[in-house]
Amino acid sequence: MATAIVDRIKVIDADSHVSEPENLWTNRVSVQKWGEMVPHVKFDPTINEDRWFMGGKPFMPTAGAAMAGWKEAPPDHPPTLQEADHGSWNARERLKRMDEYGIWAQVIYPNVGGFGAGNFISLTDEELRYECVKAYNDFLIDWTSIAPERFINIMAMPFWDVDLCVKEMERCAKKGHKGVLMTNQPYIWGFPRITDRHWDKMWAAAQDMELPINFHIGSGDLTQLRNASVDNGRQAAYAKITVSLFLDNSQAVMDLILGGVCHRFPKLNFVSVESGIGWVPFVLEAMDWQWLNSGCREEHPEMDLLPSEYFKRQMYACFWFEQTSALKALEALGPNNILYETDFPHPTSMSPGPNSIAQYPKDFIETNLGHLPEETLQKILQTNSAKLYHVTV
Repeated sequence: MATAIVDRIKVIDADSHVSEPENLWTNRVSVQKWGEMVPHVKFDPTINEDRWFMGGKPFMPTAGAAMAGWKEAPPDHPPTLQEADHGSWNARERLKRMDEYGIWAQVIYPNVGGFGAGNFISLTDEELRYECVKAYNDFLIDWTSIAPERFINIMAMPFWDVDLCVKEMERCAKKGHKGVLMTNQPYIWGFPRITDRHWDKMWAAAQDMELPINFHIGSGDLTQLRNASVDNGRQAAYAKITVSLFLDNSQAVMDLILGGVCHRFPKLNFVSVESGIGWVPFVLEAMDWQWLNSGCREEHPEMDLLPSEYFKRQMYACFWFEQTSALKALEALGPNNILYETDFPHPTSMSPGPNSIAQYPKDFIETNLGHLPEETLQKILQTNSAKLYHVTV
């Protein structure tokens, strides 16, 4: 019998999340100084469950994103972290789940602060904002210290202050963070778009420190998710909006390439996280065609590559449940810019359960990718991520 793929290749999961413990910020940020403004958890009778409070105002349920294996369909969720999969918030249990799923290492992203740290903007005190970012970044190093070789830490950014971003990158790189989490829509909070030269100092610092910039879906405007309703019902609305979020990162890819960011920072890598890859070949082909057809070469003679060539030089995209579209994208793009992920423990994660059609990652890999050449499997499951985040397997 042939050896299973996950036994031959130590799989790196390029996107997973930690459900932050309830005492993360109250243990690390001065409650004596800022009181109720510090992110904290308490029971909310209006929803009959525990929830986070941010800046003294009610925010997300504590287990709202910890859906792995849950008995009800999203957006319903476990009422407490104790009732959720303990691997969502306990590092030792996470390692057990990784072994069960056939995952060797995971890239870790947050929940509470937002997928680009935008939730901290609601804290009106800028010192408190930064303290909360630092507290999360330090917590993540501590949380993963149980097996640092099996976790890849991605730092949150105080994006509202570019100089502070550089300072925090320098601090976190020394602690072991391997990448930067950045919002793809800073304009939502009144800051310049990612194409603006305003961000060049940050891009330059990340390039010098070899820290890839990670754009996770949902890092910008989420009002549509909070206010979702369609005639077909709540579940249909949820499905529509999550798919819309997958496609949202295509805007960031186009901004970075057509806005000249990739050209100005040729050694800086960018990752489109939890966005899938089926749309990538079309976007690249369309950008190339429009670049030539619209006279962009004459307008920007300094940009000597086609958009697709910039993408292949320094960009990556992640896939998980895709089957047909992923294989077509892989055939069109080749394996060098593709990463595998599970999205554990989110509602769309590769986490089988009573209300999920997901397969175990090890089974999905074997069934849907097993026919691929060994070199291709090695790249998309391990070496692309290892090279990108500078980790040794």
